[in-house]
Amino acid sequence: MRRASKERELKSAAKGGRINYRVADRDLKYYIFDWDDNILHMPTRVHMERRGDDGLWTPVAVTTSVFSIIRKDSEHYRPPGGDWARAFVEFQDNADEGVSRFLEDTKAALAPVVAGETAIPPSFNRFRKTLIEGRLFAIVTARGHSPKAIRAVVEYFVVNVLTPEERDEMLRNLRGYIHHYEKRAEGLSDDDVLDYYLGLNRYHPVTSREFQHIMGDDSAQENQEKAKQLAVRDFVDHVVSILREVGANRPISIGFSDDDPRNVEAVERYIRKELSREFPNVNFAVYDTSDSDVPAGRKVLVSGQLKLGL
Repeated sequence: MRRASKERELKSAAKGGRINYRVADRDLKYYIFDWDDNILHMPTRVHMERRGDDGLWTPVAVTTSVFSIIRKDSEHYRPPGGDWARAFVEFQDNADEGVSRFLEDTKAALAPVVAGETAIPPSFNRFRKTLIEGRLFAIVTARGHSPKAIRAVVEYFVVNVLTPEERDEMLRNLRGYIHHYEKRAEGLSDDDVLDYYLGLNRYHPVTSREFQHIMGDDSAQENQEKAKQLAVRDFVDHVVSILREVGANRPISIGFSDDDPRNVEAVERYIRKELSREFPNVNFAVYDTSDSDVPAGRKVLVSGQLKLGL
């Protein structure tokens, strides 16, 4: 019975009903997303201390958008007792927790967006479209969860945000890419295809122990700009390496979006000074999504002429 079912599945795929053979002709556009206040407005809070007019420090919990403004104001704000780990206690998972905090906060943040009860965050739709089209992406966030936890949340997004029709389109596109670049696809189940795709992407929580190991030190807590530059570099290397391996010799476009102006400035500067020179055939664009009056963010074309459509 199982064999007959498998044969029917292969026959259906062979007819092209489950494979989009045309994706091989698409442009090569890829994306790097910050998560908080870019893809979703998360309920997670940063725990800080604020100095009052009397000189005394009192605890205060702030949103990530507020933190992006005050994090360099050491005169008025500091992590509790000078310990950044305590400031970001909600941004990492503990071994005794059965479910990732990141997943729980994502569920809470997604509910009002899906229900249409709150405004759509600036890069939410672009991320959604990236998944549907089966394009490579990276999640680069200041969080300290494990990369595995970030990937699990992306999978939750696929299952719970994309409509059945959108998921089918995504799987057809992914099968098309696998068929074109790897000469296989027909024998893969939907779960196999999704798992393969999610495994191709990058998940960089830059204050995690895993990412600090990549950097060789623990400076990410206090130097997020440097950490995000490294994460961007890793994704560019990753994409270029994949495309060289499969022989895709066409122009590449990579877009980066973040709601923190300091991160945007640091990444833009890094691209101009280093990446654009090392990768002259890659078109880079950076999006500052910090201004709520500009729904899709302000675009800065760093190099190249292609429009990324973010």
